[in-house]
Amino acid sequence: MKKPRSISYLKALVLCTLFFAACTTQYQPKPKGYNRLILPEPAYVLSPDTLPYQFEYSKHARFLRDTSWIRDRHWVEIFYPSLQATIHITYKSIGHSDKLLKEYLQDAYVLTAKHQIKAYAIDESIVKTPSGKTAVIAELDGEVPSQFQFTLTDSVTHFLRGAVYFNVSVQNDSLQPAIEFLKKDAMRLINTVEWKERHIKNSKLR
Repeated sequence: MKKPRSISYLKALVLCTLFFAACTTQYQPKPKGYNRLILPEPAYVLSPDTLPYQFEYSKHARFLRDTSWIRDRHWVEIFYPSLQATIHITYKSIGHSDKLLKEYLQDAYVLTAKHQIKAYAIDESIVKTPSGKTAVIAELDGEVPSQFQFTLTDSVTHFLRGAVYFNVSVQNDSLQPAIEFLKKDAMRLINTVEWKERHIKNSKLR
């Protein structure tokens, strides 16, 4: 009669051991994954000849009026549907005014500086375009909505500012390939900007 009890006790002991062993098993969480970005081959077209400036932009993007177009018809957006990203372009006429030039440069600096709260670093550089124009470029590192901003001016008549924005709430680590892709497109835009003087003359006659 004692033998069955011994067997039952042994079975219970084995089951308890297996139970506690299972409870102490450590599971490693799977690393967080990101959707793979499929970037198109670079290809460019010329912007419409209806503004005081003209440049080359990606044929994979849409050339749109800025949301403030009614107030300022010279502001546009280069929208990338597949990346949910936009290069915002704003333009202002200087009119040979040193005061206006300083004001526009200060405004651009303030807009860039607003990202200092989240930016790890802001790297500014001055570059010369193939046509001899001077551009100030700001590259921002960190979880910021805009990773690339620039200004381009002839210091006399034209002042153009651009900023790259992503419309998605995803960490920049996963967006890095797209960020680099947009930076190259923005540099293509900067290097191909040409001023359209006839638009300035026509606006003065109105």
